[in-house]
Amino acid sequence: MNPKLLAISTILIAIISITLSINGTNTLTNLFGPPSIAGSHDNLQACNIINIPGALGPESIAFDPNGEGPYTGVADGRILKWQGDEIGWTEFAVTSSQRKECVRPFAPELEHVCGRPLGLRFDTKTGDLYIADAYFGLQILGPAGGVATQLVTEAEGQPFRFTNDMDIDEHEEVIYFTDSSTSFQRREFISSVLTLDKTGRLLKYNKSSKEVTVLIRGIAFANGVALSKDRSFVVVAETTTGRILRYWLHGPNTSKYDVFAELPGFPDNIRRNSNGEFWVALHSKKGLSGKLILSNSWFGRTLLKLPVGFRQLHSLLVGGKPHATAIKLSEKGEILEVLEDCEGKTLRFISEVEEKDGKLWMGSVMTPFIGVCNL
Repeated sequence: MNPKLLAISTILIAIISITLSINGTNTLTNLFGPPSIAGSHDNLQACNIINIPGALGPESIAFDPNGEGPYTGVADGRILKWQGDEIGWTEFAVTSSQRKECVRPFAPELEHVCGRPLGLRFDTKTGDLYIADAYFGLQILGPAGGVATQLVTEAEGQPFRFTNDMDIDEHEEVIYFTDSSTSFQRREFISSVLTLDKTGRLLKYNKSSKEVTVLIRGIAFANGVALSKDRSFVVVAETTTGRILRYWLHGPNTSKYDVFAELPGFPDNIRRNSNGEFWVALHSKKGLSGKLILSNSWFGRTLLKLPVGFRQLHSLLVGGKPHATAIKLSEKGEILEVLEDCEGKTLRFISEVEEKDGKLWMGSVMTPFIGVCNL
């Protein structure tokens, strides 16, 4: 298509979609908004929320080997621990020792100073907490908390720019983790998606040798990671395309990868439950405007040149009214269950779903609370 026509088309999409987001629901909203999912259960509005005073963006949720918590990382670089209704949240750790300027709940311009903890995982053998900090790489904390220690910050001479999520194979003593992009940092994630950046990587860290191996290159926004129950493969979310990739660790397809599932939105973190099934949190479903924008990098690159702010660009991608969508996949990648809060009354933009003791604990990179839902 002629570049000029592409630019005009992009501008028209921007005008229509932003107008819709301002003017509310109508016929065009139904057209540009996210699609419905067959068999979905609209029951997440009944979930409870646990507010996090003075903080924003509890991306990931983890319980320690004693079952205490949850623990979560927030936008100002702290890791907090939930101590129950009477005590509430307490500070457990930080990912950076340079805390003098880290006084606001949300300050993207200071993330490289304060840190931004994303994926969290406990080693059940040692009680250590492993952290994927978007700016400081893979980190570790002892059971007492405090200031995190860096483990690794680069692979093959390429520094991590957006460390995102991980899972631990305690049998093999390795950690599988993602670097979402080698071109964009976390605070530039919209640019990474809009330009169809494909520099994300799935990596492996060996605890004993301290070596890092790149397993998959060229991922369009590498995100959530989860190891299968039998440890034969690891899955990774490719957020921009809406795909879940499967990398084989054992068997006839060892060291190869394929598409495990295709989802109707932007998958974030992936967490395995005790049955070996995978909960995938969709940041949002993908509406018509998002599909059009992501059909050609020209659209996104042109949008980034327009006088349009983050909120408007984000609204264009997600389309419609923001609401939570959680999808449970089988060990074969089949969709088993879809849970939603279709009106966004309680939960929106969830980033992780952790199943524990008959409850779903849901984090969100864009809200000041976590959700707790009964199964």
